[in-house]
Amino acid sequence: MHPSRRNPMIPVAALAILFTAAAPTARAQSPAKLNDPTIVAIFDAANTWDMESGALAAKRARSKDVRDFGAMLVKAHRAVRQQGRDLAHKLKVTPTPPKNFGMAADHAAAMRKLRSLHGSAFDRAFLAHEVAFHKAVIDAVTTTLLPAIQNADLKKLVTDVAPAFQAHMMQAQSLLDHYPK
Repeated sequence: MHPSRRNPMIPVAALAILFTAAAPTARAQSPAKLNDPTIVAIFDAANTWDMESGALAAKRARSKDVRDFGAMLVKAHRAVRQQGRDLAHKLKVTPTPPKNFGMAADHAAAMRKLRSLHGSAFDRAFLAHEVAFHKAVIDAVTTTLLPAIQNADLKKLVTDVAPAFQAHMMQAQSLLDHYPK
């Protein structure tokens, strides 16, 4: 059997891998490519994407715990995204997504895959997605984005919200570990 048929999260895990893989690519480009406006756009996108997947789980998940987790993600990431947008406005920074922002296409594919699933298959796939997504975001932030940030206020925001990304990843892993087979 093809691996993607056994594991519905192959496309979702690919999103996480590409989020992480984008970091070295961005670093390899000229320093002007990975600047504060680009980092703000990536940060905004990551929060938006988790709001989208969380909203889907809040509506579709079979388990109340998974629905509640999805709703919490929407609320938490909406607040963080707004903090980033407010800071960008204050700093007069226009978020500028990287050219060939392949992560956007990967997110769309992951959402299509999640939308195709129902019941416990959806719950497990969603939780696996959240673990992989948060791991990728944490890795990209700590190894690439944070070191490239020039503005102290932006660096503080990203540093301040990092523990929440870690907590979300750990909560998703705990729910996945305890989800009935």
